[in-house]
Amino acid sequence: MAENPLTPCIVIMAGLPGTGKSTIANALAAELGGIVFDKDRVRAALFPEPWIEYSAQQDDFVIDLLLQSAAWLLTHGRVPPWIFIDGRVFAARQQIEHVVNWARNFGCAVTIIHTVCSDATAFQRLSSAQHPAKNRNSELYLDLKARFEPIDYPHLTIDSDEPLDSILPRCLSYLRNGLRISGTHKR
Repeated sequence: MAENPLTPCIVIMAGLPGTGKSTIANALAAELGGIVFDKDRVRAALFPEPWIEYSAQQDDFVIDLLLQSAAWLLTHGRVPPWIFIDGRVFAARQQIEHVVNWARNFGCAVTIIHTVCSDATAFQRLSSAQHPAKNRNSELYLDLKARFEPIDYPHLTIDSDEPLDSILPRCLSYLRNGLRISGTHKR
């Protein structure tokens, strides 16, 4: 069942570092007229070296700023149809719950895209990519992989070892027609 096109949808981009979350989110936002809120870019803008901690507390703080920014758009008549939350792994259930509960308070639907790829692909991307989060490396990847909790909500899993031009149509179809975690409270 397709979501009402007037109901904004929050898209949680979940996945380990180097699995293509940002690449896919930016391509989808461009196609759908959405906006990408990227935790890593916002954190880098707010906290120049040496004040970046890469701590859970700083990650939570920046995610809350992203959600406050989305709330501002939603309450000031500047409602993008799609808001992509990028830059966080969403390895813990409570991280997803936090965004889902926030979205419910604003009457937004939520959907999740979980990106995966082979370890070799992720390691190659992590070693070669310029990225605002300087802590991204194979050790972080393996640590987060060991702690990654199952996603308990409906979601689309995308293997980003596949070419982007084959991934995007599946993502677009899912976003346009897939299951949503619907908001329960209207603004």
